[in-house]
Amino acid sequence: MAHTSIIVRVELDHTKISFGEVAGAISKAGGDITSIDVIRPGKDTSVRDITVDATETGEKQIVDSLKSVDGIRLINVSDRTFLLHLGGKIGVTPKLPIKTRDDLSHVYTPGVAKVCTAIHEDQQKAYSLTIKRNTVAVVTDGSAVLGLGDIGPHAAAPVMEGKAMLFKQLADVDAFPICLDTKDTDEIIRTIKVISPMFGGINLEDISSPRCFEIERRLTEELDIPIFHDDQHGTAVVVIAGLLNALKVVGKRMDRIKVVVNGIGAAGVSICKMLLGAGVRHLVPVDIHGAIVRGGTYEYPMWQWLADQPQLGGVEGTLKDVLPDADVFIGVSRGGILHAEDVQKMAPDSIVFAMANPVPEIDPVEALPHVKVFATGRSDLPNQINNVLVFPGIFRGALDCRARVINEPMKLAAARAIASVISDSELNDQYIIPSTFNEQVVKQVRKAVIETAILTGVARRTPREFR
Repeated sequence: MAHTSIIVRVELDHTKISFGEVAGAISKAGGDITSIDVIRPGKDTSVRDITVDATETGEKQIVDSLKSVDGIRLINVSDRTFLLHLGGKIGVTPKLPIKTRDDLSHVYTPGVAKVCTAIHEDQQKAYSLTIKRNTVAVVTDGSAVLGLGDIGPHAAAPVMEGKAMLFKQLADVDAFPICLDTKDTDEIIRTIKVISPMFGGINLEDISSPRCFEIERRLTEELDIPIFHDDQHGTAVVVIAGLLNALKVVGKRMDRIKVVVNGIGAAGVSICKMLLGAGVRHLVPVDIHGAIVRGGTYEYPMWQWLADQPQLGGVEGTLKDVLPDADVFIGVSRGGILHAEDVQKMAPDSIVFAMANPVPEIDPVEALPHVKVFATGRSDLPNQINNVLVFPGIFRGALDCRARVINEPMKLAAARAIASVISDSELNDQYIIPSTFNEQVVKQVRKAVIETAILTGVARRTPREFR
């Protein structure tokens, strides 16, 4: 069970209660006091911060217990997560100090004028003379945040800040969160275009489907810097990486498996496209209305694109109708839609990627006795499918070779690079995906992305080690 640490600030009325009684109430509710700080001492009353270890479910019990005791006034409750977010999680720091008038004259006026002039005469010098060469905008409208849905741009900011932290720590990419207070497709596109001169790449994040498809497509067509919608492509890249290794574990080939993908939204469409690019010949996409079939007619353009692909099956029906005999199930939908009897009908040595969060499409306890390889999007279970493995390295590579776009071959190369981090001797059904903190991931993804960008003609610069 997950544990957390909370800090409760309480005012104690010493005429009614002793601290021992406070400690007793916390202990009885399942909490363990780890530290006590006196904020304001006093003879009749005092204010203290009490740090308590508790389970996530027990936090409410502790708070309710303290509220119910006469002589305690609960002033505030915070936990470690909230404390880490106070004032935001990122900042801007200069690369060199400005200590003298001479320093100021070089970094600002009058010296900066000749640098501006040089860029004006040759716009490409912005890559060498500004932060553009190493800076990515993380852009959202807050319409599809994590498992929270449409919570708006203000509430989405902590997620975007967290992403910026990961960019910097894992790949030394400077990323800045941009949260837009609009859901209008044209306005989002225009806004990103007008701020693009400062950035070497754009990471779209948590923008709802189907608007996200048009936003990415048009920006890719109208800008000359890489555009990457992480919810689509980051998830897809890790799925392919995991599947490449899972197929090694079960001894099956990509071109001979039946794959069922449930949930054909932003991530589901990208997963299907990458599966086809990786060589899958029997694909069954399923959404809320049932299987998307070859030759069918559909309202959404991306569903229609899938229906036009020859690798799609022709059998209509619900998820449970089309799952029998499938070698692979990939879920990016909602929790609890499958049970043991469903996966038992899959082909022998089946692979199940149940990535709905926080509740997977099938309970791991139900699935594991009947599935050879099982993966989820959760960090508390083996084989976490997490797009943190993708975006730092893929942008590191794209920035270093100044790629115009991040194309499908680059994404597939990134997937193969992630899979390659796990050696054949390490590979097993509990270990098909490397850790987020494995330092080889960013290095290998960067290398693969640069090589593929050069081969496909989208790189504008060849780093020294690739010459």
